[in-house]
Amino acid sequence: MTPSRRGRWAWRLTAPRGRRTAADRGSATAELAVSLPALVLMVFVALTAVASVRAQLECVDAAREAARAQARGAPGEVAGRRVAPRGAVVSVTVEGDTVRARVSARVRPLGGRLPGFDVAADATALIEPGVAGG
Repeated sequence: MTPSRRGRWAWRLTAPRGRRTAADRGSATAELAVSLPALVLMVFVALTAVASVRAQLECVDAAREAARAQARGAPGEVAGRRVAPRGAVVSVTVEGDTVRARVSARVRPLGGRLPGFDVAADATALIEPGVAGG
């Protein structure tokens, strides 16, 4: 006995899984239209986070460099500005045998088209023996 032709090939008469019907037309476009702004926002937030972390690390390096240079007797603000991000404010104060350096910079997302925010870093160093003031 052989199986009936319809029983053997019945699976081919139905629509394959994953195939879209007439009711599904345009759903991919609608899904893309809804998800694209969210994707753009996530990319923008990620790029802003990377820029702010980079500026923060540059401020940390500049503050350390400024404090070290001032502790050795060199002008600390000049050394800090060499390493600091563009437009950063570098300040160095000496209190007794301690040098404190502060570097702050403004991070502006999208090249300054949106309001920015400030990042800052502080560093402290002891004045080395033999240096004036130490």
